[in-house]
Amino acid sequence: MLRGGKVGLRARHEEDIPVLRAELYDDVVNSSRAEGGPWRPISPGSKDPRLVMDEQNERVVPFSVVELDGGTLVGTAALWGIDPHNRCAHIGLGLLPSARGKGYGTDVVAALCHYGFVVRSLHRLQIETLADNTAMLRSAESNGFVREGVLRSSAWVMGEFLDEVLLGLLVEDWKPAARS
Repeated sequence: MLRGGKVGLRARHEEDIPVLRAELYDDVVNSSRAEGGPWRPISPGSKDPRLVMDEQNERVVPFSVVELDGGTLVGTAALWGIDPHNRCAHIGLGLLPSARGKGYGTDVVAALCHYGFVVRSLHRLQIETLADNTAMLRSAESNGFVREGVLRSSAWVMGEFLDEVLLGLLVEDWKPAARS
């Protein structure tokens, strides 16, 4: 398990899937804001690619996010779009509604940076988020990510176009947090 100050990133367990599906992906608004496409219902028991790890896909590494104190599941995180040639990847995360506002997002981003830069030897990490997602912007910038641009009206979400912010972090600009 990768450990941050408050949370750990561990492999996805079968019992995580119904919780993540119900609290993140069955929520039409949350899912529409987090995904790059329209919300669609997923049948219980189906192999939802957002939740079930594909052992053959080396471009995505999904994690379940758990509280270090007690091991309670609080969300999901991933390094995705991993490009080993250019040594870059994207970061994504989703916290359960009950886990928001507790500083977990900043801790998850820090743990994903450690995984990307130290474990995977990447050179660049990137985050794309909706311009009004202040929690993700704060979590990214707290970890040293720099706003590199705004993609104007690039995301169709629930009937309107929204701006996205592109943030990047290079390994030489990363200041790792103290690890436990």
